[in-house]
Amino acid sequence: MSKQIEIYDTTLRDGSQTEDINYTVEDKLRIAEKLDWLGIPLVEGGWPGASPKDTEFFQRATTELKLKKSKLVAFGSTKRADTTLSSDPIINGLMEVDPKILCLFGKTWDLHAKEALGISLKDNLSIISDTISFFVKKKKRVLFDAEHFFDGFKANKAYALECLKVAAKAGAERLVLCDTNGGTLPQELEKIIRFVRSKIRTPLGIHCHNDSGVAVYNSMVAVQAGVTQVQGTINGIGERCGNANLCTVMANLELKHKIKTIGLSRMKNLKEVSKFVDELANRSANRHQPYVGDSAFAHKGGVHVSAILKNPKTYEHIKPSLVGNRQRILVSELAGASTITHKAKELGINLDSGTQEAKKFIQKIKELENKGYQFEGAEASFEIFIKKAKGLYKPHFELKDFKVMDEILINGEEKATSEAVIHLAVDGHQETATARGVGPVHAIDQALRGALERFYPSLKEMQLLDYKVRVLPAGEGTASSVRVLIECGDKKQKWSTVGVSENIIHASYSALVDAIDFKLMNT
Repeated sequence: MSKQIEIYDTTLRDGSQTEDINYTVEDKLRIAEKLDWLGIPLVEGGWPGASPKDTEFFQRATTELKLKKSKLVAFGSTKRADTTLSSDPIINGLMEVDPKILCLFGKTWDLHAKEALGISLKDNLSIISDTISFFVKKKKRVLFDAEHFFDGFKANKAYALECLKVAAKAGAERLVLCDTNGGTLPQELEKIIRFVRSKIRTPLGIHCHNDSGVAVYNSMVAVQAGVTQVQGTINGIGERCGNANLCTVMANLELKHKIKTIGLSRMKNLKEVSKFVDELANRSANRHQPYVGDSAFAHKGGVHVSAILKNPKTYEHIKPSLVGNRQRILVSELAGASTITHKAKELGINLDSGTQEAKKFIQKIKELENKGYQFEGAEASFEIFIKKAKGLYKPHFELKDFKVMDEILINGEEKATSEAVIHLAVDGHQETATARGVGPVHAIDQALRGALERFYPSLKEMQLLDYKVRVLPAGEGTASSVRVLIECGDKKQKWSTVGVSENIIHASYSALVDAIDFKLMNT
């Protein structure tokens, strides 16, 4: 790997502009540490001055972060047309945190200069030059984000290029070509970059948005055309349709083009960082995301499974471990004998694929899935199923009965609560527990814990993370069966279980019991 591309991460700034994402300062500090651990060279921390939160982040980062690989970058804009450099609030906001590296954006589309800013093209050039020169004289490293560059180039090639030349002359060490609206397609983007390289010697970067669904493709094309820095975000988060997904870009460059980004040894941490960012952003991970998604190396079809068990290359383009992921064999109605025997082996259970026993397992799974069960999304329930069938399951408690009551109080405003009563036995000891909850599932969960935690204290570590209900196609309207999928977790792992019934309470209870059983089996 002789060639190297500098990775510039804007998860904390552009990523924070994603709809429904709202980082706290603590979140940003933790993500910055994780990006440093991954080995990202440049981490854009935010826009100090424009956001009090970002100002606080930079102030705290100075004393609280001990970064080893990453350098923090402050984002900002060129000065306003109606202010001086000394009085401009944007400039003063940046100076307040005294960053060593800045990324300043300026207008390179004549439409924006004339209509958005309401100034002449000449004045816009002066603003770019004056702002960059100001910071360079103060010994700051400056990157220039050429906002809307590709749209500007297509509208007025000469002016867009002049903006770059002015920025370079003022001392910008890198010119980042931004596809701000995300509307440029790869073929035209490549031609424009190659033209710019023939006219300008300052190193180039690329910043792509995904509004046309090609942000990763455009970033890859830009590298082939000669840029030496790629900007993007972890998991492709960002305003509107998001930014170029660095998880995909880095993996493609390192593993397919043999171009170094963070190095192969650190690439193994990619999935962990992807998951970490999603967790702190409080968003569900895209399980189908390339390389790092849970389904990226998941195999369901019997033909596929049979082949990959002989040679993973048959249906996997890389080794999952290279990006910190793992191969998953899914159990479903499409499963063949090889799938079942492989899953059994993972659980330490010997099952010969050529036996009648294996065939019975397959038939039983297909019957259950025909009723609505879905083991591919509930591997904990599958483990319990196969252990029961093999006589390896030991029940942790015996349910005697339970009931759930809903109550709606109308006193000025409606307020619904649920109450669950559970009667069960643990090793012959009778236990009854009553609990109230915001809904029937919550009430059942609380009642089960109330009855069982005395016997199994480890259940205090278990959390109910997600609850999904789907009405199954078969049946008659409200009498149709429902499938309940529950995700639980503790400090070590997450697991999912399934329950199916015509009664949503019973389906929920079945899934909850499996979740508790799985926890206790693994304690």
